[in-house]
Amino acid sequence: MRTHQKLCLSLLASTSTLLISSNLLAAPVVLELDYDIPVQQNQVAFVPFAGDSVLSPIILNDLSKTELKVTSKDLPQQPRSISELSGTLPVWQSMGIPYLVVGSTRSNRGKVVTDYEVIDIKSGRVIEGKQSLTADNNKESMRYAGHVIADKVYELITGIPGDFSGRIAYIEEVGTGKEKVSRLKVMDADGENAKTITEVAGSIFSPSWSPDGNRIAYSVQRDKSYPVIYVQNVSGGSANALTPFSGSNLSPSFSPDGSKILFSSSFEGSADIYEMSASGGKPRRITNWPSSEVQPSYAPDGKSFVFVSDRSGFNKPQIYRYEFGSGNTTKVSNSGYATSPQFSSDGSQIAFLSGRSAAIMNSGGAITTNLGNTGIDEAPSFSPNGKRVVYASTQGGKGILTIKSLNGGESFGKSGQGTIRSPVWSSSPK
Repeated sequence: MRTHQKLCLSLLASTSTLLISSNLLAAPVVLELDYDIPVQQNQVAFVPFAGDSVLSPIILNDLSKTELKVTSKDLPQQPRSISELSGTLPVWQSMGIPYLVVGSTRSNRGKVVTDYEVIDIKSGRVIEGKQSLTADNNKESMRYAGHVIADKVYELITGIPGDFSGRIAYIEEVGTGKEKVSRLKVMDADGENAKTITEVAGSIFSPSWSPDGNRIAYSVQRDKSYPVIYVQNVSGGSANALTPFSGSNLSPSFSPDGSKILFSSSFEGSADIYEMSASGGKPRRITNWPSSEVQPSYAPDGKSFVFVSDRSGFNKPQIYRYEFGSGNTTKVSNSGYATSPQFSSDGSQIAFLSGRSAAIMNSGGAITTNLGNTGIDEAPSFSPNGKRVVYASTQGGKGILTIKSLNGGESFGKSGQGTIRSPVWSSSPK
């Protein structure tokens, strides 16, 4: 596809030299050039930041995973700011790429300061002005800074916050029976920088992030004991046992303000949903049906939660919604077998398990996306902006984490040792 455009360029020295500073000659001759400009598949031209070798590859890789088509190849120059485009803007416009990202890094009192600009090439203006970010001069901080800048660039172009600075927690299992070892791990949203948060002899279930991205709640079941829910700071320190009750304590979910936790427990009989302070204390029972109620998950506004119940019949689990204000419960799912519900950040979608397939439905229960049979009975988890999901699967006997775009971006997978389970995406750490 090609588009027809006219460009006016100043002929300043000769017909073969069109781009020279306009203050060299007082009366430039204006030529009207009428020709075709190819419309590029790429939407963003990214110039590696001047003075940097760490941030730019991370930013470029992050943006390449989105629906934005990004290139850093065959660019006409390597500017570090819009001021260096004063004479060459028509050349950039002739490429047909609408956005340009430029920047540079500098040292300041032992820290690294990055100044960058997202330029609307057609108008020649910087979107929301120059941006700056200061980071500690170490690998961890610089990697995180790269994700934060990618988030901001994506937001300036699309108007939607990016999801690269959030992290993904997941469980890695090796061995079986009494030999099983489970690790709770956290990695960056690009699939890199994986770290082990805790390791146990036994099983870890259903990790859940606090809204600020600093804590994780999860269940641990050791040999011949009930599952117990723990809360742990991701940056380190010991885990705090939240539910020392004689029952199956599973599926913690943080409230939107981080002060409370929903969970399921059988310590008073059949499995019911409880709510308690995230720092511990006495739990409050919310459901009290003769059936089993499990897997609660807060809605983003905190006014309701979804959960799973088999009240419709044995082996016919369905997803229901409980309203805190009225105490009313309504059935949400329409499929024959629905479990493991998790909301998107805006509350408009619910990721869940439909039979043996990972799927997404709208808040009314209609399935909008079917991700297929993953080989593991677990649901996907939304990225912070709802544009991607992460889910676990088994391929060729290997555990795989798949990050899939829901709007045309690149999907990719990361393999691990043993079985990978229960990936869940955090919001960006505050």
